Amino acid sequence: MAALITFLAFLIDWVVGDPQHWPHPVRFIGRFITRGERRLRQFAGEAPERLLLTGAVLALGTVTATMLAAWFLLWLAAWIWGGFRFLAALYLVYSALCLKDLCHQTWRVEKALLGGFLCEARQMLAWVVGRDTERLDEAGVRRALIETLAENLSDGLVAPLFYLALGGPVLAWGYKAVNTLDSMIGYKNRRYLHFGRFAARLDDAANYLPARLAAWLLIASARLRGHDWRSARAVWRRDGGTHSSPNSGQPEAAMAGALGIWLGGPAYYGGLLSEKPVINPGAGEADHGRVKAAERLMVGAALLMLALTLLILLIFTGLWGWL
Repeated sequence: MAALITFLAFLIDWVVGDPQHWPHPVRFIGRFITRGERRLRQFAGEAPERLLLTGAVLALGTVTATMLAAWFLLWLAAWIWGGFRFLAALYLVYSALCLKDLCHQTWRVEKALLGGFLCEARQMLAWVVGRDTERLDEAGVRRALIETLAENLSDGLVAPLFYLALGGPVLAWGYKAVNTLDSMIGYKNRRYLHFGRFAARLDDAANYLPARLAAWLLIASARLRGHDWRSARAVWRRDGGTHSSPNSGQPEAAMAGALGIWLGGPAYYGGLLSEKPVINPGAGEADHGRVKAAERLMVGAALLMLALTLLILLIFTGLWGWL
């Protein structure tokens, strides 16, 4: 049953994606975080210790509330009718994935670049990356696009399926809450340096294993698709740990090695320059062909992760014993 739900959810995500007019749990989590931050800051003041404490309270409260909400939805659905529990689990798993939207956003940005609309491409890229995009040239836009494909493979596909295999939709949505917290308050700027520190560290811990698994899946995908998987493995081993984030550089380095390009380098965030290290220095430049190859590698890695998840669920059928 768990394997069937996971397979169907992956298929629905690939076909339907995440229509903007549909309700999505991440949007509710975002509202919870926004309101919680506004209320907790009234008590925190400006003292770093109080900001750190209230930020930790918000992070733990958000994760706990999200997991309880997922559990309650499944319990309520089962209480009404057993078939509703299947549908509720299917919805929770489907909404935890983002393969279709990731490919769609990549296609939109690349289409704008091919049409000569650099400013439009920068604006659309800004919807999916955290950096400033106004200064990027075409190659810079494509580098950022490939980096976000690699990073979101880990955050949006490998990690949710990883925690889904371990603890079902409840644990998967606990992870999604952690990831949403990091994307909203896990910054090192003046506003969130202390308040968001706990959320950022929690996200680092939650993504430690999935990020490295994502790198290995990209290497395997490169081998299956005829790319230079040995270079992917070598660059990952050499440059995967040089990134300022303990996790982001892992899949990015594997992707850079497989495609024979360089990634990273200086980037602006909120108008401030961040001197990020270069991954795979001296390699080629990102172009249209590399973007398409990166998308295929990402999809291949996602399919490998799906197969691994299904295998685990079929062997260890008791992992979702409550379903």
